[in-house]
Amino acid sequence: MPAHASRAATLRTTLDRASYEYYVLDRPTLSDAEYDRLFRELQTLEEAHPDLRTPDSPTQRVGAAPVSALPKHAHRVPMLSLNNAFTNEELHEWEDRLVRLAGEDVRTAGYSAELKIDGAAVSLLYDDGLLVVGATRGNGSIGEDVTPNIRTVRDIPLRLHGTGHPRHVEVRGEIYYPFDLFERMNEERVRAGDPVFANPRNASAGALRQLDPAMTATRPLRFFGYTMVAAPGASLPVATQCEVLDMLASWGIPVAPHHRACATLAEVTAWAHELEHRIRPTLNFAIDGGVVKVDRLALQDDLGVVGGREPRWAIARKFAPDIAETRLLDIRVNVGRTGALNPYAELEPVEIGGTTVTFATLHNEDQIIAKDLRIGDVVQVKRAGEVIPQVIGPIPERRTGDERPWRMPGRCPVCNTPVVRDEEEVAIYCPNVLCEGRRLEGLAHFSSRGAMDIRGLSYARLEQLVNARMVHDPADLYLLTVEQVTSLERFADRSALLLVEAIAASRAQPLSRLLFGLGIRHVGATAAELLAHHFGTMDALMAAPEEDVAAVHGIGPIIARSVVSYFQDPVAQALVQRLRERELTMSEPQPAAADGALKGLTVVITGTLPTLSRADATALVERAGARVSDSVSKKTSFLVAGDAAGSKLEKARTLGVEILDEAELLRRVGR
Repeated sequence: MPAHASRAATLRTTLDRASYEYYVLDRPTLSDAEYDRLFRELQTLEEAHPDLRTPDSPTQRVGAAPVSALPKHAHRVPMLSLNNAFTNEELHEWEDRLVRLAGEDVRTAGYSAELKIDGAAVSLLYDDGLLVVGATRGNGSIGEDVTPNIRTVRDIPLRLHGTGHPRHVEVRGEIYYPFDLFERMNEERVRAGDPVFANPRNASAGALRQLDPAMTATRPLRFFGYTMVAAPGASLPVATQCEVLDMLASWGIPVAPHHRACATLAEVTAWAHELEHRIRPTLNFAIDGGVVKVDRLALQDDLGVVGGREPRWAIARKFAPDIAETRLLDIRVNVGRTGALNPYAELEPVEIGGTTVTFATLHNEDQIIAKDLRIGDVVQVKRAGEVIPQVIGPIPERRTGDERPWRMPGRCPVCNTPVVRDEEEVAIYCPNVLCEGRRLEGLAHFSSRGAMDIRGLSYARLEQLVNARMVHDPADLYLLTVEQVTSLERFADRSALLLVEAIAASRAQPLSRLLFGLGIRHVGATAAELLAHHFGTMDALMAAPEEDVAAVHGIGPIIARSVVSYFQDPVAQALVQRLRERELTMSEPQPAAADGALKGLTVVITGTLPTLSRADATALVERAGARVSDSVSKKTSFLVAGDAAGSKLEKARTLGVEILDEAELLRRVGR
């Protein structure tokens, strides 16, 4: 074998093993820098010798061109749905039915108890260990061929590990989003001005059906396998479902944790109780119950399928119903940090999924009107997993005639200021920046890490300061003394001194951080940086007409209107003046001269860095002459990655973009 071919094979094996250790075992042995170096070496080899590029090469995770439509795929064996059991009694009734069909041996044949992942079901076909087709469930008989998209899911092996797998085998499982990666992705979409995804399950299904695999690759999808299907006329090399799970794991297929071999149904019910009340809250992914399967595969074959739809030998043990009926006692309104008026429902207490619910979100006035919700209605309330309870809608046939329509108040329920609603917005808000209803949330935002970064000023401590009437607005923070703070409960001299020093240190934060901290509607961290860099000083921004603000690249008319409206408010003007008197920084450091160390480069920052906040790292890079971007592309010069880096890191690896840690960034800018 030529030396370059041998080297390519070694690189493929090393990189494949590193991905398995990182994504499946969560025990990486190869550093990011070393992985990136080896990945680029393999890319270079394959570009020089295209005949070395194999279908299971790590470089092929994203290699297909976008398609105009997804082709259909016929499943060799239908992908069935499951019947449900909501109580232990229904589970026993299921077992009794099996006993009537197959005899008393069923009760002692054993069960496999597994998590029911709330994701998108897929089928993976492997020929000679190589992934050849990935398809969605579809209607159970016909799905869609999404092979290029499936290849982008990092913990799905492109080639099965180990030995002993049949020549042709189908692996079935669920594509899902881990909660932490889903939330991080939504945060990035908010910063980029993109709409957020409603829930992980729908987002998983949507990501799989993208016509461009490169788009799917930006989504941090993961996979759990739960069964395998032999080719027609062939048999599986195992005898039980528990052995199926063990064999999948040995092939490098991720298997969901907490599965258990249960000798009897009593052990299954104990497991289900533990799953619902102890295990579920600790999981980093969504489940909607457990799945109970007869363990012996031969007995599964004997029991068969009901009506071609549901296997007799498996059932979903669902959690307590997440929808209940109760009475809507009142509709109240709270005021958020930006002044948005948020209606919420006060309910007659009702138990949903093991939790007593007395309040639920109502989103906004438009939705209340569209649903025709009235005070006094009997309503349906939904609580799924850890999601905030929400009112689905009324039950009109239960009305008595005493129900009352509701409308949003014309004045703020806290400060009585007339409320405002822009024609282009759904939200109604209180424009009074000193409204007590938004005070605490506004102060918490002002002192947060992304804004003024006042270390030690927690929400609870802010509550103490507000309740003691020591702080009414952000400017009051800078008048606090150690003596005042130590007079509060749970404040020792040392902690009071540290807090006052942290507040004083925040005076040095640049204009961009202050603008973000003020909580101007629609002005996030990115918009604040754009405005601060463009205008340079607070005075220049406050004096700018709306058309000049809107002309700033990346701002637009809605943000411009909000900024100008904010600074025209006498209350806001007075607050800025008091902050100026407290000697806060009212200007933005300008980028370095044209000969900066990173002149002309485009940099992306992701994850949590050891010592630098995101804003500090951004300022450092910009002072060195580079432009900071929110998204990774082929034009990205390098990515700075910290802990818990997500999809941006994966995309950078795919595109061969150089990846630096904080230490290397500091070295390059001469720090």
